[in-house]
Amino acid sequence: MGRSMARRPTIIDVAQSAGVSKSTVSLVLQDSPLVRDETRAQVRRAMADIGYVYNRSAANLRTANAGLVGLVINDLRNPFFTEFATSAQMAFSARGYATVIANTDEDAGLQAQVVASMIEHGVSALVISPTYGSEEDTFGPLARAGIPVLQVLRHVATDTEAFPFASLDYAHGGRLAAEHLLDGGAARVAFVGGNEGVPITLERMSGYLKVLRERGVEPVILTGRSSRLFGREAAARLTEEHPEVDAVICFNDLVALGLLSGFLVLGRRVGHDVRVVGFDDIEECSMAFPPLSSVRCDIAGFGRAAAGAMLDWLEGGQRPVAQSRAPVSLVARASSLGA
Repeated sequence: MGRSMARRPTIIDVAQSAGVSKSTVSLVLQDSPLVRDETRAQVRRAMADIGYVYNRSAANLRTANAGLVGLVINDLRNPFFTEFATSAQMAFSARGYATVIANTDEDAGLQAQVVASMIEHGVSALVISPTYGSEEDTFGPLARAGIPVLQVLRHVATDTEAFPFASLDYAHGGRLAAEHLLDGGAARVAFVGGNEGVPITLERMSGYLKVLRERGVEPVILTGRSSRLFGREAAARLTEEHPEVDAVICFNDLVALGLLSGFLVLGRRVGHDVRVVGFDDIEECSMAFPPLSSVRCDIAGFGRAAAGAMLDWLEGGQRPVAQSRAPVSLVARASSLGA
């Protein structure tokens, strides 16, 4: 049995099986006199063939809650994504929309499952920070459902006319961090963290690589999980394998915070022996020891802006531009400036 039938059949499956539109199936389920008897019988046969069961109470609930927006987030454990989801949810709430939030935990199969469930429960729109892999399983049903979908922070669905993409200027952030460290006297700057080869890693790394090429400096790259644990392990690897590295740009702040503790254990003074810049500027950066420099993305503002763009689309028919990127800045603290 294929993936599509491993879950409970939906109204979209009925429409595909019967060869009619989703709206025609809806009319049949409502016993509308507008549907021809022949078409009604065709839809009923399709429902029986695929095992579709109509949940009338759920349908009534969907009608009563037309202002329901889905938020699908790839990693809610990361404070960066938690801040985005919270800010977007509060912005929707301020305009009277309820939200349903799902964490996919970087699992493409789970993402497809929760998206199908949100479609079935009648969300009016969906904002998704997607994980990578099996894109058709997630975005295919969304395209067929015909609801507004905004992909944010990660560009996974290539058709940005159908699925507009909004993010931050990560490439410029990498450039700001590299220029800051080299202008501050660093001789060898490493880039640490991020899964190898995925677009978000390449994007955050791209500004760093361009600056190093312009300055004639050889890069040092250690890719890996975007976690504190990886950052802690990377501190030991850099010290052992690349002792010449005296500055580090991290894929995100979690990696950077792990790096701080790793260097502390090794007796290397961050801000003096080695300088560190994170990425995202989560709240913990200003409270770390030493305070962590970071590329600030104003994720709360971005979350509000993403919700605003979706509300304009829902309420005013103003489709967002195909691609947009919000500006970033660098917040320099003791981890890259010294005491």
